[in-house]
Amino acid sequence: MNSTLSTEILNPVPSLWSKVPEVTAFFWIVKVMATTVGETAADYLNTSLHLGLTGTTLLMGVLLAAALVAQFRTKRYVPGVYWLAIVLISVVGTLITDNLTDNFGVSLWTSTVAFGVALIATFAVWYRREGTLSIHSIFTPRRELYYWLAILFTFALGTAAGDLMAETLQLGYLPSALIFAGAIAAVALARVFAGLNGVLAFWLAYIVTRPLGASIGDYLSQSHKAGGLGLGSTALNAIFLASILAVVTYLTVTRLDQVQSTEVSGPTVTG
Repeated sequence: MNSTLSTEILNPVPSLWSKVPEVTAFFWIVKVMATTVGETAADYLNTSLHLGLTGTTLLMGVLLAAALVAQFRTKRYVPGVYWLAIVLISVVGTLITDNLTDNFGVSLWTSTVAFGVALIATFAVWYRREGTLSIHSIFTPRRELYYWLAILFTFALGTAAGDLMAETLQLGYLPSALIFAGAIAAVALARVFAGLNGVLAFWLAYIVTRPLGASIGDYLSQSHKAGGLGLGSTALNAIFLASILAVVTYLTVTRLDQVQSTEVSGPTVTG
């Protein structure tokens, strides 16, 4: 029997609960803050706490693994567990790119292309096996595995692309942030006025928010000499982590971003 059909029979739609949040303004606010923390926290642990790139990668890798185990064990979306995993995978995605660049000498051009190809391949396999890339369909372990693998590649890709534009191409942190913000605005306009597919629009915006957050984080934390505002990673991490905690606590209490899944398979037009 077809595996998707078996899922439908064994798990009627009314009992299916998505393992990810509804896409609201809160989703994008926390996502951008999490991507910013991913960039600045990796730098803070690596340099300010003197853990080194390898030590930081091992520590955050273990923490991410524990968070994902907790996430997979939940029966439905739990804000605290989900967003903890997002923050940690943001840091690890940054560290993957940093390791390739600093420890192995891989150029940012190569990293950007390689992670782009890996992300496309993940989406291709995911769609071929499940018939949908909608995040509203994340209610089976296999779909959740595809989802988190795609998320990891978006963070690694975003880090590489952000650094490529700001540093290798020497556009600077603020101009890079403005370019990425413009790209997200273009996706939103295409969705509203040109009928761009909702799933495609969601993933395009999701991918670009990573380099946007990274560019914002670098611009705020880096020294004036390096083209930033010089706020430092310590204060910036504290502010953004406190803000994330406040929003996630609010969402936990109000349940504004919790939604019951309404689909089982097939292409969709919503994120």
